[in-house]
Amino acid sequence: MIEQLNQSLFLLINATPDSPEWLIKFAIFIAKDLISIVPLLIAILWLWGQRRQMTAQRVVVIKTALAIIVSVSLSWIIGHAFPHDRPFVSGFGYNFLHHAPDDSFPSDHGTVIFTFALAFLYWHRVWSGVVLFAIACAIAWSRVYLGVHWPLDMLGGLLVGLCSCLLAQMVWNLLGESLYARLHQAYRFCFALPIRKGWVRD
Repeated sequence: MIEQLNQSLFLLINATPDSPEWLIKFAIFIAKDLISIVPLLIAILWLWGQRRQMTAQRVVVIKTALAIIVSVSLSWIIGHAFPHDRPFVSGFGYNFLHHAPDDSFPSDHGTVIFTFALAFLYWHRVWSGVVLFAIACAIAWSRVYLGVHWPLDMLGGLLVGLCSCLLAQMVWNLLGESLYARLHQAYRFCFALPIRKGWVRD
């Protein structure tokens, strides 16, 4: 029943040889390059901002990083415990993006970007979380559209992201203050010159 639903949804979304070439190229850009917003925003929040907001921003960065570490670990465990072939490995639908024939469920891209969006929704601003969630949905669509994932792979990534944010908050409640102090100390040591020059925040 679930597998039939998965396949039916995939066929509704998946591109075909008759799909517009511009839309396929646009989907490839979304599927491959838009995920770079994750390290970019993390670096910006940690390095720059108004002085009175830097502590709050860095707390968001640490919590988000914790959630992503947890989510990627959970995704790896689930993928090995419940292996599921990608659509093109099963000879299902059409594939427009080169990808290794590894486990499909849950989607690594989906897991990371949904975790990132949920982290910002919970710990940063509602508007930033909503914008990132829209980007996450676009990435999820593109990877199904291009034939490298099933729709339920993306739902799995969303659920893993939810669980990971909860676990990250629990870790923060236990170890947050000491973790922040150690990371900030390491940052000040490694970035002593840029900090002294005023290129980044202390």
